[in-house]
Amino acid sequence: MQKSINTFLKHPSKDLTNRSANPPVTRASTILFDTMQELYLHEHKVKTHKKISHYSYGRYGSTTTIELENILKKLENAYHVFLTGTGFGGIALALMSLCRPGDEIVVSDNVYGPTKEISQKLLKEFNIIAKFYDPNNFDDLKQKISKKTKMILVENPGSNTFEFQDLSKIIKLAKSKNIFTLLDNTWGTPLFLKPLNIGFDMSFSSATKYFSGHSDAMGGSLAVNKKVFKKIMFFYKLSGYRMSADEAYLIIRGLRTLDTRLKQHYENTKKVINFLRKQNKIKEILYPYKPSSKNYKLWKKYYSGATGLFSIVVKSKKKSSVINFVNSLELFGIGYSWGGFESLAILQELKGNHKDEYIQGRKFYRFKKDEHIVRLHIGLEDPRDLILDLKKNLKKIK
Repeated sequence: MQKSINTFLKHPSKDLTNRSANPPVTRASTILFDTMQELYLHEHKVKTHKKISHYSYGRYGSTTTIELENILKKLENAYHVFLTGTGFGGIALALMSLCRPGDEIVVSDNVYGPTKEISQKLLKEFNIIAKFYDPNNFDDLKQKISKKTKMILVENPGSNTFEFQDLSKIIKLAKSKNIFTLLDNTWGTPLFLKPLNIGFDMSFSSATKYFSGHSDAMGGSLAVNKKVFKKIMFFYKLSGYRMSADEAYLIIRGLRTLDTRLKQHYENTKKVINFLRKQNKIKEILYPYKPSSKNYKLWKKYYSGATGLFSIVVKSKKKSSVINFVNSLELFGIGYSWGGFESLAILQELKGNHKDEYIQGRKFYRFKKDEHIVRLHIGLEDPRDLILDLKKNLKKIK
């Protein structure tokens, strides 16, 4: 029977031994084989990417992580999926697997802070140079490409500022130069965009976010095509980047309701944005909701849906009043990460003038000194309550 992806997510494999509706949690370091011949044969299967139910050593994963790999392979339409212990581990895995001394990478300036940090600081120590391009200027990307460019790394939409790029142009450019491509697709998830289907070599998602959905698990997913599989598998087996069985189990649990949760996140977000767009203290909403906007058109070109994360641009000469607004919200927690059931709010420092900010902040920054970015994650609460909370506390912005 041909099943939709939504039905597939509700029916992963079960624990038939214990008659449980959920797959077992297998914690193991040593994996036992009946004979040496069986062990040799199994290692050959892993190396040649044959279907397996277990690995030959616990560092590579367990039956539980293989179950999650198989679910995500289907969701991503991938040749293979590598799981890491944290979301950012997936980005690090791609960079450390493919980049070598003397290489250059070209990175969208609006990537996640730690992605910028590893590109600017750590890779530099290995004589790998990172160049950052303006996500709103495709010509700037083209100008940053050289004969040494090994990879183009894109986050779409951009972290905190949510710029959407014309992805097919990037793919066409990369293929013409034989350059690897990686897309951070955490915002859209493979439910709404399958990066490998449009030509990316690697699709990254922080499983900590929407895949988990419950703010209680951490993990990363790096879905890849056949072209990069061997290089990444080589480093993956050596590095020990693997995900634990317990985290994999929690993420499998979360994936069962991914489609249902994302629908509600989106419906709630639309209602909250409809309120926010009428507020004088908010200059701009960084989300694809205006059909006439460039971002909306690019979102519509590539995505089949949207999620619950966006930013508002608040105009105020008193930054302290914006902080007071965030602090006073009752239903919005203050904290990093997002994608769980609860709503969150955080003031983002992107200008590079804050002591804890990553490196030099954004190189291409279009906001003025009195414009402040507050990132909101709209959770699964009643949107009427969220709107009342925002309405009450927007008054604190001076």
